[in-house]
Amino acid sequence: MLRDITLGQYYPADSAIHRLDPRVKLMGTLVYIISLFTFRDIVGFAVATVFLIYTIRLSKVPFSYMVKGLKAIVILMVITALFNLFLTPGKQVLVSYGIFKITLEGVKNAVFMLVRLIYLIVGTSVMTLTTTPNQLTDGLEKALMPLSKIRVPVHSIAMIMSIALRFIPILIEETDIIMKAQMARGADFESGNLFRRLKAMVPLLVPLFVSAFRRADDLAMAMEARCYVGGRGRTKMKPLVYAKRDYQVYLILGGYLGVMIVWRIFGARGLF
Repeated sequence: MLRDITLGQYYPADSAIHRLDPRVKLMGTLVYIISLFTFRDIVGFAVATVFLIYTIRLSKVPFSYMVKGLKAIVILMVITALFNLFLTPGKQVLVSYGIFKITLEGVKNAVFMLVRLIYLIVGTSVMTLTTTPNQLTDGLEKALMPLSKIRVPVHSIAMIMSIALRFIPILIEETDIIMKAQMARGADFESGNLFRRLKAMVPLLVPLFVSAFRRADDLAMAMEARCYVGGRGRTKMKPLVYAKRDYQVYLILGGYLGVMIVWRIFGARGLF
């Protein structure tokens, strides 16, 4: 399951999405996430689905590779669906057993929330799989640059985000190594129910935290040894410059945002 986590990993390919400016991809991801919580009916989610499928096809990232990242959050999705299913009040009760009631509104909320979580993970993975950590750092820093006028440490925030994304696959690999070492010594992580497996994972936390702190300390010492000072005065080897295709994508995002706003206003009034 650890190998199925795709967040923070980069998939090299020559596609239109890979060639986009990272600021465009950050804005597109933000607009798409907002749309997921704006659409509240089947037609709205159909629009989001078409937008997502078209983006995935342009990225040239295998759909199976992108979807396998959902395996790591199956438990979270199940818990979220159950909470919405049993704890949502409503007038039309479908099933009633003791204190537990399943209403029609609860079923709708559970389905929509499950779809939102799936689309959220897949849509975010499109950005991380098609953007290198360095490009993502530069794009985030450039996009947040206006905040530096009010003394917000934009460069530090972007660097923290980049290091966090870099550490995700490193820690996953480290966890896999520790698990194999303990399995060679007789540890069992495969058998038993869910709670037993979670209990067996507890001994992994101490060596994993020790390894993470050691890597963080080595990284800090390496940056200090190279006289790294973030912020004003630093130059870029590859400065970000918008191309024609970036402006075209901005227009597409504007149209998608317009559809989202119109559907939210008039769909809520029952005009559509």
